[in-house]
Amino acid sequence: MSLIPVNVWKPMRAPALLITLLFPLLAAAHDWPQWRGPDRNGISTETGWLDTWPANGPKTAWKSHVGLGFSSFAVADGRVFTMGHAEDKDTVFCLDASTGREIWKHAYPAELGDKFFDGGTTGTPTVSGDRVYSLSRWGDAFCFQAADGKIVWSGNVQTKTGARVPDWGFGGSPSIVGDRLILNVGETGLAMDPKTGAILWQSAGRSAGYSTPLPWKSGTEQLAVFGSEQAYVAVNVRDGKEAWRIRWLTQYGVNASDPILSGDQVFLSTGYGKGAALFKLGGAEPVELWKSKKLRTQLNGAILFQGHLYGVDGDTSESASLKCIEWATGTEKWVQAGFGSGGLVIADGKLVALSGTGELTVAPADPGGFHPTARAQVLGGRCWTAPVLAQGRILCRNSRGDIVCLDVRKL
Repeated sequence: MSLIPVNVWKPMRAPALLITLLFPLLAAAHDWPQWRGPDRNGISTETGWLDTWPANGPKTAWKSHVGLGFSSFAVADGRVFTMGHAEDKDTVFCLDASTGREIWKHAYPAELGDKFFDGGTTGTPTVSGDRVYSLSRWGDAFCFQAADGKIVWSGNVQTKTGARVPDWGFGGSPSIVGDRLILNVGETGLAMDPKTGAILWQSAGRSAGYSTPLPWKSGTEQLAVFGSEQAYVAVNVRDGKEAWRIRWLTQYGVNASDPILSGDQVFLSTGYGKGAALFKLGGAEPVELWKSKKLRTQLNGAILFQGHLYGVDGDTSESASLKCIEWATGTEKWVQAGFGSGGLVIADGKLVALSGTGELTVAPADPGGFHPTARAQVLGGRCWTAPVLAQGRILCRNSRGDIVCLDVRKL
């Protein structure tokens, strides 16, 4: 029995129904369901948020603690997903995006893996529909129900495939590409059925790199592109067959930052002094257009926006800089020294950049120079994880697992 009088319900019905139908679409438009965002390019769809702040910084919505690691955030349907390590366990967390309240968590035994760094988790959960997927550094793969954390399936893909664990563990996040779950496990990837966890194909057991599989359509073929230990490779997600390969040797095999694809061109950049290059695709072999050491992205990939790349140049062992370079030529446009090994996203034409020591800055994405409109010290400690802007909130974390959620909505 309806509690709304008929004479009230009738005039409200059409607009109310329209709002009901549109609300999920409006809400989803500003989600950040996976590593590097909805389009996997580091660009948020948020508009109209506060890009200038008072002297004491933006309003803090909530804080939380999830344990050691560098996992970023997935945000979908009012929930935040991330990972952390404590007491010899990795934990996948689901938090309320508005309040930070813990909705559910799942912990499982895992090594800290603190080889030359703090250790802890590195990959980021991926949300697809009503499921969330995660991959640990040691090969533990999970599919959860996003709403309540119930395990749909789980298993250790390293044990199942015999793939070699890279020196710093599996670093890439899960990637849903069509009807495949693609993982950077093995030399040229691994495909699973996202519904059941069944392995559909696997590659040679040699070491993977640390980047996240990036979907790319080539004609009628759906490919995934990612770093292996010695190359960046594109494979067909249907059967795992290699489409092209660019030999790319980085010290210690750390091909970690994600490739960037635009039209028939692909940009690669890694740290340890390696540098960057732009290649043209479509021929028998990729053709190098330019190469440079002006941008050496060790951890977080650069972001392509309006013909320019914005990213971090340098390693965690040095004083890294924030830079802008031109996509077509590699020409350096500006340098912001002392930024450190932080990360950034772009939203509404603005950089949202978290420095390696926890200073959050907003500035127009302008090749003419770096001109901040807002800045605030929001965290301490080591901050290598790029911030996330979704649903009117900026999420930041440090290596200890301290999270701060900043409310930048315009009221």
